[in-house]
This record gives sequence, structure tokens and C-alpha cells, in this order.
Amino acid sequence: MEEPFSFSDNLGPLKVIYVYEPSVSLKGVLVVDNVAAGPSIGGLRMAPDVSAQECFRLARAMTYKNAAAGLPHGGGKSVLFADPKSIGDEHKQQLVRAFACALAGEDHYIFGPDMGTDEVCMAWVKDEIGRALGLPRELGGIPLDEIGATGLGLACAAEVAAEFCDLEIKGARVVVQGFGAVGKHVARILGERGAILVGASDTSGTVCDPSGIDINALIAHKDSGSSLSQWKGAQVLPLDATLDIECEIWIPAARPDVIDEANVKRLHTRLVIQGANIPVTHGAERRLHERSVLNIPDFIANAGGVICAAMEYQGASEAAAMQAIEEKVRRNTREVLTRARDEQLLPREAALNLATSRIEAAMRTRRWSLF
Repeated sequence: MEEPFSFSDNLGPLKVIYVYEPSVSLKGVLVVDNVAAGPSIGGLRMAPDVSAQECFRLARAMTYKNAAAGLPHGGGKSVLFADPKSIGDEHKQQLVRAFACALAGEDHYIFGPDMGTDEVCMAWVKDEIGRALGLPRELGGIPLDEIGATGLGLACAAEVAAEFCDLEIKGARVVVQGFGAVGKHVARILGERGAILVGASDTSGTVCDPSGIDINALIAHKDSGSSLSQWKGAQVLPLDATLDIECEIWIPAARPDVIDEANVKRLHTRLVIQGANIPVTHGAERRLHERSVLNIPDFIANAGGVICAAMEYQGASEAAAMQAIEEKVRRNTREVLTRARDEQLLPREAALNLATSRIEAAMRTRRWSLF
């Protein structure tokens, strides 16, 4: 088990809670990173190979994301150690409800959906403790996955970033690594704006067609419950083949650390838009910068989901939430890339400076120096 204080700094974390209930095979971790701007928002991730360290890193990413987006919320994250694909719906519901009950008194944290969980899971959380975002429409929510909130933000970030690398979205070849709730929507939106999807992957494998993939047909295929390896409309390749497909825009929209110093040289692209949280290591980001590949950090590019969730929490309409995503993501992407260009910084360095200054300003208004 990782030592919690090995991850601490002047921003946090405020608290770390380990939850263990062997009678239902419940193992979980909550990290509340920083609440200077308000109660933390962060998704509940369910996967068999998550770790406390991953939870720490994701919580900090949410702190930066919420600050950069100008939201009245801090960052947090929770993880459940379980495979949502194999445990069955009844056990999944039992785990989510039990975890929520265990954290009922932690009002510094508001649950949201993440990998392995969805709006139905958030309905279970709300039923237990009344503190959840990304709810079904029937409960007054704005279903993030259904409307493609994160995908919209990624598309907006791509359009702004394209201006900084002399790239036209129309005709640009796109590869999406992780064709799920986020990946399929960004592919659809960029396709509507003239881009061409030439490669996509899920956990089963990669599909590739240099002449272009029918995006709507591929989405329908995925929505039917089929894997990409069963797709007949393009060449099927191994899982990591997305790294080798030549394109103008490469979008990692799956797990952390999929691009590192060992494999970054395989990318043949001009622009990376980080759809997942922490999908590219810092060393790999520097290598991309050295190769003049523009790389938009996760907490700038993929903030659409949390912006939508925060708007839902305030009682805003779906239309208002989508408008806020467009405005905030475009403005922040432009500000970060302008700072990076003018100050000769990596985009992540410029983004961290932006977010950290906002967090520290919020912290100075609080009674206690850190939180």
C-alpha cells in the first residue's frame, strides 16, 4: 500500500480514506485533494487494476481541471477495485451503494461518473447519500455520456489548437485510442466538422482504414454491445496499433500512461488532444514538444464533463451547460497555448501555472492556509 504522505505537497491532499468491507468484497479509496474553491468533484472509477497512487494522481488532475475551468469546486477522486464487466449488475450495485454509504459523511466530496460507472450508478449514490452528479434525466440530471459533454470539449480544444499548428480540421485524419463514451463523441463531432476518422480502438483491438471509417456506423456497432474486433468495415489490428497509424490528430481517450518515453516515438501526428486523464507521461510530453507535436493537457482539453456536471449541480439547463463547455474550453485552450508560445513553455507547464495561480488565490481566502 502506498504511503499517503509521499504524495503530499502545499496543495494537498486534504484527506485520504481507505474503505474495506470483506463481506461484499468492497475495496475502495477516496482522495479529497483540495477544497479551497469549494467541495471537490471527481468521478468514481471502477476497474480491477486501479491503485491508490492512480487515485492520488487523478484527484490532483481534477483539482487542476476544476481550477482551470473556473469552477467553484476543488478536486477529488474515488476508485473501486472491481471489474464492472465481470461482477454482474447486482454485485456492482451492491458495491457502489456500500461505498457511497461508507463515505456518506464526507461532504467535501461529490460523486460523479467515470470509467466503469455511469448515470445509473450515480442514481444509486444519490439514493443512498443524496450527493452525486451526472444523474439520469429522470432525476433532473444532464447525462454526460449521452450528450457527449467531454467529447464536445475535446473537439473545441482541437479546433483552437489547430490554429496554433497551422492545421485545418476539415480533412484532418483522426485516430481515437479508446472508442468509448468519450472517444465516440469526439470522433462524431470532429467528423461533423470535416475530419476523417482513420483509426480507433477499444479493449479488444484496433480498426484502421486510411480512406476513412464510417463514424456513425462504428458508433452504432459499439452501441449494440459489439467490440471493435468484430467490426467488418475496416482492417482489424492489435490493440496498440493506434500508436502507428499516421494522422494529424491523435486522441487518447482511455487509461492513464498509455504514451510514455518508450512508445512515444511510434506516434506520427501533429496534434495530441488528451481525452483521458493523465494519458501521457511528462517525459513523453517533453519528447512530443521536442518533435514539434502540439500536445493539449488533459485538464484543459477534457474539462467538458466536469463543467457540465458543475452546471447540473447549479440547476442549469442542458443548453446552458453545452454553451459553458464551448466557452470555457475554447478560452482556456487559447490562453494556455498563447502563454506556452510567448513564454517558451510546454503546454502543460503553462496550464499548471494557470491552474495553480487560481488554486493559490482561492486558498488565500480561506481561514486555514492550505484548505
